[in-house]
Amino acid sequence: MKTCRALAALGILCLLSWASCTGGNVTPVYAVRTGGDPQRGRELIVKFDCGSCHVIPGIQHAIGTVGPPLTDIARRTMIAGEVPNTPVNMVRWIQSPQSIEPGTAMPTLGLTEQEARDVAAYLYTLR
Repeated sequence: MKTCRALAALGILCLLSWASCTGGNVTPVYAVRTGGDPQRGRELIVKFDCGSCHVIPGIQHAIGTVGPPLTDIARRTMIAGEVPNTPVNMVRWIQSPQSIEPGTAMPTLGLTEQEARDVAAYLYTLR
């Protein structure tokens, strides 16, 4: 029984490793533990009109060009070119962008920590 579990775990690790490779380039695979709800995050992205500044897949009318497109944000290694793309940093960026990059054009929207977790959960679906 232990052998079967070990083989299953090894198989999953191999599958994740294989899935993270594209064209010979290794893409980091993050254990996304935002504690958020992607559907609620999608609703918040619409409510706060994030699409007025960003292109965001899955969000109707999200065609802004002020900020970077959020296409494949989950596959990027850095957030705002400042910090590693981790769930903790993503939540922090969403909630308090000035704390990561003073002077950034990204506004502080007044999201609660849970709302920021929800938005981050949605963004991590964009691969």
